[in-house]
Amino acid sequence: MDLIVTSSTNDSIVMKQMAPQIPMVFAVSGDPVGVGLVASLARPGGNVTGLSIQSSDSTGKRLQLLREIVPGLHRLAILANPGSPQAMLEVSDAQAAARTSGLDVTISEIRQTADVNSTFDLLKGRTDALFVVGDPLVNTNRILIGALALGARLPTMCGFRELVEAGCLMSYGPYLPDLYRRAAEFADKILRGAKPADIPVEQPTKFELVINLKTAKALGITVPPVVLSRADEVIE
Repeated sequence: MDLIVTSSTNDSIVMKQMAPQIPMVFAVSGDPVGVGLVASLARPGGNVTGLSIQSSDSTGKRLQLLREIVPGLHRLAILANPGSPQAMLEVSDAQAAARTSGLDVTISEIRQTADVNSTFDLLKGRTDALFVVGDPLVNTNRILIGALALGARLPTMCGFRELVEAGCLMSYGPYLPDLYRRAAEFADKILRGAKPADIPVEQPTKFELVINLKTAKALGITVPPVVLSRADEVIE
C-alpha cells in the first residue's frame, strides 16, 4: 500500500501500530496529540497527519447547550465506550465541565452492543439527561440509543448529527463531509510526494448545531427560541 486513510481515532491507533511505515491520513480524530497519533498539530512528525475535530474543545459548549434546553439539570449521565482512548479523554473533559457546573455525574459504559439495553435499564429515573460520547460503537448503535433514550425520557446531547437523525435530541460538532473532502486533498498531496510529517494537522472551520424537534416534543421539552435561532438544522 502507498497510503492508508482512516475514519476514526480507534482505526488510526490500530493502523499506526500495525503499519508504522505506511503514510496515513486520518479523516476524523478527536485529539490526535492526546492519544499519541502525532507529536503536535503544527508538526505531526512521523508518518501520520490528518484532521482533528478537537472534541475536548467543544465538550464544554455541548454541556452548556444541554443545560439551556434542560434548565433543571442536576444529574448527568455520560455514555461512553471505555475501550476507546479518545472517548475516555472526552469523558474526563465532560466530567470536569459538569462538576464545575455543580452537576452530579454518572459514567455509563458500553463495550459492546449487548451492553446498550442493560445500561439504559440502569439509567431510568436516575438521571436528568445523557451526554453521549461518540465513537464507532456508539455510531453503529445510534438508532438503538436514540430509541432507548426516548423510552427512558432522557434528553441527549451528542457530538455528531447522525445520532440526532437517528432520534437523539441534539448535537453540536464539526460538519464531517468537509473533513472527508479535506482528507482527500491530504491524500492527494502525499500520493504526489509530500510527507505527512510536513503537513500540519488541520481543525474544523464549520461546526453545526442540530436539534430534533420531534424528539423534543415527545419528551415534553420546549426548546428556547434563543437556542432554536442558533441551530443550523432543525429536524421536524
